[in-house]
Amino acid sequence: MKEKKHIKFDGRLVFVGFGSIGQGTLPLILRHIKMPPERITILTGDNRGRQEAAHYGIKFIINPLKHDNYRKILDPLVGKGDFLLNLSVDVSSAVLIEYCLQRGVLYLDTCIEPWHGMYTDGSLPLSKRSNYALREEVLALKKKYPKAATVIPTHGANPGLVSHWVKQGMFNIARDVLGDVKAPTSREGWGKLAMKLGIKVIHCAERDTQVAHPRKQRGEFANTWSVDGFVSEGRQPAELGWGTHEKHFPVDGFRHDFGCRSAIYLGRPGMSVKVRSWTPGEGPYHGFLITHGEAISIADYFTLREKNRVLYRPTCHYAYHPCEDAVLSNHEMGGKNWIAQSKYRILMDEVFEGADELGALLMGHAKGAYWYGSRLSIEEARKLAPYNNATSLQVAAGVMAGVIWAMENPRNAIVDPDDMDFRRILDLANPYLGDVIGEYTDWTPLQDRGWLFKEDVDKTDPWQFKNFRVV
Repeated sequence: MKEKKHIKFDGRLVFVGFGSIGQGTLPLILRHIKMPPERITILTGDNRGRQEAAHYGIKFIINPLKHDNYRKILDPLVGKGDFLLNLSVDVSSAVLIEYCLQRGVLYLDTCIEPWHGMYTDGSLPLSKRSNYALREEVLALKKKYPKAATVIPTHGANPGLVSHWVKQGMFNIARDVLGDVKAPTSREGWGKLAMKLGIKVIHCAERDTQVAHPRKQRGEFANTWSVDGFVSEGRQPAELGWGTHEKHFPVDGFRHDFGCRSAIYLGRPGMSVKVRSWTPGEGPYHGFLITHGEAISIADYFTLREKNRVLYRPTCHYAYHPCEDAVLSNHEMGGKNWIAQSKYRILMDEVFEGADELGALLMGHAKGAYWYGSRLSIEEARKLAPYNNATSLQVAAGVMAGVIWAMENPRNAIVDPDDMDFRRILDLANPYLGDVIGEYTDWTPLQDRGWLFKEDVDKTDPWQFKNFRVV
């Protein structure tokens, strides 16, 4: 790919964590941001990626961040005008975010992480072990530091790019249904457009078909991106933004008693909950309802209120069918009561075919359902950037785009992906996303239901969560 510098950055940049996503992101940062490698430091907890860092002449430090040492380690490495890119696990995002807000350091993360142990702390109520609670902790800092360096807490592919696909997809639907329209420029404007179009449900719909050799082994968790990340979020309670059209509250559902109240959670891990969804390449499929930040932030962003009354909100959640080896890994882990395997493997060089199809599926409008997103094959990914598979490159593209946007807009304090300029982000990311497409479908979760066994469905409204859930 042609090297194009989008911006010159005069500060220092520190990677925290350097697993598969960090390794995939570094070449894009060097390719599109004008800065010398000597001003980049990798700070990580193990030896993964040392060879890749050495290839580019990047300083590599093994010194894991803990709650009692992070200031001592970071103080010599970052200060006002520098950038902290957090791609780690088991490091508190909220703590690092406040550290950066205090010191004038730009910041980006792909998700909001806690310190090690919080996800599986049985002494905490489920509500406090949720992504919803983690997001509210960060939003509290927004009120505390209203004018500060830009901090983007959740910007990879999903959460991240999917928020921009929602807007682009919604604009495309509006253009097809309403004619000549302009993209809204405010949160309220987007909410009104979504309500006018009649969008009831938004899925982050993903189908990963990548295949590797050798296949998953017994006692091994194999995945196309961070195993630590997937296991952690999969064992959290399933979470979803809860729409105003819903008539059937889940029997295992719970509401939060604090915060924006845009989302609910289920009293079971996301890896044990399946939902029906659709992508253009796969058609109908069953995906896992894994908790993700976008399910909460998108539902919150499009909420319309009149005083204290919610007028409109779409249901929003992730519907994830990972690669087959990850499905088998999850099944094995579930059989051990969610005790993770002793061996982890990220499928990278061993992938020999397949693609990752990831996008936003918008449902309930006049044209039924519309999917907009990326279809990236392993072959195309390898042509576009080193140290990547299809999944990691989609994330790395979102990270790179978010980093550049933060550098271009350095004084925005804490921003969700939904608050950013979707067109600018997609312009930056699209060259790495393969086929970026939009496709209508007449599929609903009621399709082909009840022919083999009688099912309890709501035929009056196909877009009820009750109809999506696999029971």
